Amino acid sequence: MPALLPDLAPWKASADFRRLWASGLISNFGSFLTFVALPVQLKDLTGSAAAVGAVGAVELIPLIVFGLYGGALADALDKRRLIVWTEAGQGLLSAALLVNALLPGPAVWPLYVVAALSSALVSVQRPALDSLLPRIVAHEHLPAAASLNSLRWTVGGVAGPAVAGVVVAYAGLGWAYAADLLTFALSLVFVVRIAPSPASHEAARPDLRAVAEGARYAWSRKELLGTYAVDLAAMFLAMPLAVLPFLADELHAAWSLGLMYATFPLGALLVSATSGWTSRVHRHGRMVVLSAALWGLAVTAAGLVGDVWLVLLLLTVAGACDMVSGIFRGAMWNQTIPDELRGRLAGIELLSYSVGPQLGQVRSGGVAAWAGVRTSVWSGGALCAGAMGLLALCLPGLMTYDARTNAHAVRLREQRAATAPARV
Repeated sequence: MPALLPDLAPWKASADFRRLWASGLISNFGSFLTFVALPVQLKDLTGSAAAVGAVGAVELIPLIVFGLYGGALADALDKRRLIVWTEAGQGLLSAALLVNALLPGPAVWPLYVVAALSSALVSVQRPALDSLLPRIVAHEHLPAAASLNSLRWTVGGVAGPAVAGVVVAYAGLGWAYAADLLTFALSLVFVVRIAPSPASHEAARPDLRAVAEGARYAWSRKELLGTYAVDLAAMFLAMPLAVLPFLADELHAAWSLGLMYATFPLGALLVSATSGWTSRVHRHGRMVVLSAALWGLAVTAAGLVGDVWLVLLLLTVAGACDMVSGIFRGAMWNQTIPDELRGRLAGIELLSYSVGPQLGQVRSGGVAAWAGVRTSVWSGGALCAGAMGLLALCLPGLMTYDARTNAHAVRLREQRAATAPARV
């Protein structure tokens, strides 16, 4: 059992990592409240699965534009400052949702506007968060830090939807949005205490040329391209979030909606809480592909069975598989990408793991409207599993990746060993 428990070395060694972890835990919890409340409000106002799925469409363009530019900003500006201002902006958007929910007749259009603006802010913030991690955590602790960050996310992901389901049902949408606003305020208390993290001396200006330089580097690294392709395919084909409110109704279990939203992070939490084994795995690419294939198979089964408790179990298994894939993708990125390019590559990574779910909402909502909710779920999972088999054949560099011998990982490990230890 001790070998399965999370490795706490990053937490013990870096005070800034502890502050960043606590901030993320608080704000993630609040964000998951809105994550459940917003589609429920859209469902109540429109009664349309396509309207709920359209949230993914309005989030897509800001995600693409600001994800790439946000990566360039993270390399060129102080990362801590970017995180502080974007966190404050997210709090203002929660306030806007609260005001709209309290109106006698809440409007639909503010929900889409807030979703788009939130997507833009997250797209600027996430590259700064990802590129800050290798600066505050020692190189050998990065896989453990990825697991601890996953644990942080999953705690909020389990508690947030579960609480949101109760709050929305018994107290109202306004209380969910108000709680989200409060969590952003508390999160800022921790973020402002993180030490400044200015750009490196080699940083490029945040312009299109800098974005193109990051894209050229990513294109030259076929194993990195493989991680992007796997996650894009898995999320686009098999992410059923947009149809969960309708799936709960079809199973005659409206009470289960909050639990359905919590299943993915619950599965991820189970993996994160027993993630000690991940530090002893070195062939990260194989684990990325295998776990994504298992994600697809679990979603397929969830769409075929008719018992709500079995559906919840299978969605939990899917969430666990997705987390395994995410841990090893993050380890590959953080252990092989140079510091001066980390922000721009984090922007590309953001697109790889965010565009897929957004398009997946559109796909699942559209297929549900055309062929039915259950068909939308199981067909997407089956297509995902098949796509992983094809990608495994087409991406030999990803399948043979070994953190012990990969030239980029070895070079970065030696560079970091020669510099001062992580800030404590």
